[in-house]
Amino acid sequence: MSDDWLDAIKWTDDGLVPVIAQDAEDGRVLMFAWMNAEALRLTAETGHAVYWSRSRQRLWRKGEESGHQQVVKEIRLDCDNDVINLQIEQKGGIACHTGRRSCFFQRLEDGEWKTVEPVLKDPTDIYGKH
Repeated sequence: MSDDWLDAIKWTDDGLVPVIAQDAEDGRVLMFAWMNAEALRLTAETGHAVYWSRSRQRLWRKGEESGHQQVVKEIRLDCDNDVINLQIEQKGGIACHTGRRSCFFQRLEDGEWKTVEPVLKDPTDIYGKH
């Protein structure tokens, strides 16, 4: 496959594009991350989500430490060509490093952020002690 399709994307000045990972079955937004061209190319080639870690400045294969891989069912580009949406199957049912299904587990209630989703698995059981 030619990489010409990557040229259609409006990358940030840092060479990144924002990515929303969404459960392909129920539409729940599970996480937000970034990709560079190599991460997006690898995601399309392998069918597994690969992101760019801004904090570690390296490729991050989702599930490389936790085992919670994301199998990509579909890759979509928004109307402005500057946001990627991944329709995924979340292995293990946990997308967040906190051990929750979704990274979006806090809800604004009465001017405070409330945790509204349970931890499904203790992060130390997933990643070990850091």
